[in-house]
Amino acid sequence: MAKYIHSMVRVLNEQRSIDFYDVCFGLKLADRLDFDKFTLVYLSNAETGTELELTVNKERSEPYDLGDGYGHIAFSVADVDAEHARLTAAGFAPRKLVDFAPGGDVIARFFFIQDPDGYEIEVLQRAGRYQ
Repeated sequence: MAKYIHSMVRVLNEQRSIDFYDVCFGLKLADRLDFDKFTLVYLSNAETGTELELTVNKERSEPYDLGDGYGHIAFSVADVDAEHARLTAAGFAPRKLVDFAPGGDVIARFFFIQDPDGYEIEVLQRAGRYQ
């Protein structure tokens, strides 16, 4: 069976993105592979074996067009209210908290935030299927 190991996003500023993912989600540098035209940065934390790969194309100076195909990546947290307050206090401007209850019962509590390159990130209360 296949094992899911990472997702990749392209970023303009390596350190700005490393700092964002560290402060917001506790992702630390796991590996960095530097090549002539690009650098691959792998971030992870002790909560999961899955990594986030940041690709930095060295000759790129214009923001990436995220298009209409990208959706989001997601993180689950033990206390979504506390995380929302922490990220707001840190100046990251997370969007409002949402109680998702399509059938009347709340099945998810979450908010969205954008990384420095505009990628959408969903932050969910750790519960139910969102462990």
